[in-house]
Amino acid sequence: MAQIQLANFRRANSHDIPAMSKIRLAVGENALSDPSRVTEQMYEDYLESLGRGWVAEVDGVVVGFCYANSINSSIWALFISQEYERRGFAKELLNMAVRWLFEQGQGIVRLSTAAGTRADRFYASQGWTRERVAGSEVFYLLANANAAYQVAS
Repeated sequence: MAQIQLANFRRANSHDIPAMSKIRLAVGENALSDPSRVTEQMYEDYLESLGRGWVAEVDGVVVGFCYANSINSSIWALFISQEYERRGFAKELLNMAVRWLFEQGQGIVRLSTAAGTRADRFYASQGWTRERVAGSEVFYLLANANAAYQVAS
């Protein structure tokens, strides 16, 4: 019988940046054409000044991460180590980021990903609305149902 590995989800900190960068650079889909475009300083900035980040850990090792951008109410990054995919970690991390953005008063959260990828299908399956497609990139949005209710009442 396979052993079930439980994940610990927590807020990211600067000590997590090397692990997050390693995960980001190892992806098969949505690979960076120029890895130098995403700097360590960008990871650092999204920890506090531009947003917030979260990680999933298994046995003390970071296996996934998500960043929320509070400046433009978007998801800046969501990546899971290949060997830990399809375990619900991405869904939990995404929910944490979206909940935080909504708690900050955001009415809509946006993100983009490469069209026709597993990420594209993942966001659609999570209830995100496909806003538009531009070239090879697809743009999604998720409205805060509570904000819509508050405005209507």
